Amino acid sequence: MYGRDVLSGDWRRARRKRIPEIPAEPDLVVEDAEGRFCGAVVACDKEAVTLEDRFGRRRVFPLTPAGFLLDGEPVTLVRPKAAPKGPLRSASGSIAVEGLRAQVARESRIYVEGVHDAALVEKIWGHDLRVEGVVVEYLEGVDDLPAIVEEFAPGPGRRLGVLVDHLVPGSKESRIAARVSGDDVLVVGHPFVDIWQAVKPRTLGIAAWPDVPRGVPWKEGVIAALGWRMDPQEAWRHILGRVTTYTDLEPELLGRVEELIDFVTAP
Repeated sequence: MYGRDVLSGDWRRARRKRIPEIPAEPDLVVEDAEGRFCGAVVACDKEAVTLEDRFGRRRVFPLTPAGFLLDGEPVTLVRPKAAPKGPLRSASGSIAVEGLRAQVARESRIYVEGVHDAALVEKIWGHDLRVEGVVVEYLEGVDDLPAIVEEFAPGPGRRLGVLVDHLVPGSKESRIAARVSGDDVLVVGHPFVDIWQAVKPRTLGIAAWPDVPRGVPWKEGVIAALGWRMDPQEAWRHILGRVTTYTDLEPELLGRVEELIDFVTAP
């Protein structure tokens, strides 16, 4: 005689409003769920979206369910799946080579100072390096560079390019670079204390890299100053995860890596 009991089943779920999923397309303007930051989408990866407000300030937010407001209504931002227009670009900004097959590695090499440097170079220039058949290795510090150069035995068609941290006049690094540089060895560097600083602060949603007092290990000092509750390896994964293209890096690093690639691939 009567229909089913209206209170039977999960009536709370039936009344729950479905939160729409919206692709995080460039220039889409949203607010964070708490309404504290409003900005346009400038970058998005599988874990986070970067918003830029009208003053040029950037903040990075995780792609959490119902994590944003669009026209005052809660939405879930998702990574867009739209097909790219025009030629595909690699993370370095060069035209990507589709259907790339592995190339026979050149005898020439690029060395970087540490594993973090190698990871950053691979993320941005990895495609370009595979196109050219260039292998990147790391030194674990610059002190052993003279012995490494001697063992490598550079010469015509077997060039060695080296990227060094904190290569400034009068530094230990500059003195070592002067000892090994030659026609077939190019040592270049950036002015940053650590490769972390080559990532633009706005990429991480911070105003600037903090100053670390003398005597305090630099990475640990940065982590403490920024209030990150993580060890250096976790911090680096966090930093690297926010880097998506060359625009996230400082020009002082970009120019030096491009210079090394040109040097080791020259006829």
